[in-house]
Amino acid sequence: MTGVTGNPVVRTDTPDGVETTLNERLRSGDRAAFGGLFDAHARVVHAHALRVTGDWATAQDVVSLTFLEAWRLRGKLGAEVVNTRAWLLGIATNVLRNTARTARRHRAAMSRLPPRQPVPDFADEVVGRITDTQRLAAASRALGRLRRADREVFTLCVWADLDYAAAAEALGIPVGTVRSRLSRARGRLRTLAEAELAHGGDVPVAPAAAEPEPMPMPMPKERTR
Repeated sequence: MTGVTGNPVVRTDTPDGVETTLNERLRSGDRAAFGGLFDAHARVVHAHALRVTGDWATAQDVVSLTFLEAWRLRGKLGAEVVNTRAWLLGIATNVLRNTARTARRHRAAMSRLPPRQPVPDFADEVVGRITDTQRLAAASRALGRLRRADREVFTLCVWADLDYAAAAEALGIPVGTVRSRLSRARGRLRTLAEAELAHGGDVPVAPAAAEPEPMPMPMPKERTR
């Protein structure tokens, strides 16, 4: 049986007839296995990052960084990892944390610069994209007002469609903690959405966005011995 799934007990036949698990192939640096992992889950990681950040380009960067980090950490992919999708989304969550910190530092640095002169609006060709961009930004703002721990559970369970056990595995926390954080996040987001609507806002709290096509990512080069 071949293919990449979330279950590391799937076995494949090697040329010498020895069966190996998917996790074993990934740990050994099997380029075909890693390519299959990317093909199977890159869209999910990109959709998750896009919903969290509200920015297409940033989401593409998160995909690249997530799979580069997965390649770097492949030696730690043991048999105890029972869901490779959850494992990847756990890595993506850490990448998103780092991306958010970098963005905050960038904004702080930019705020210390002298104000720029106004620039005339000449981008008529992007008018049709404004609504989608605003909705993504609004969702990101509402989500950003949650505590980070609650926000991460919400995005993994609701937007990435992980069950409680998989989200717990991705974040390294107990299942009961996932349940309580998700309940708290839903209640808080409901309050935020009602407040936005009362002021004429349009905040899609949990949009079922179409999954975008990820940009191809080159496979890591094998090290020369």
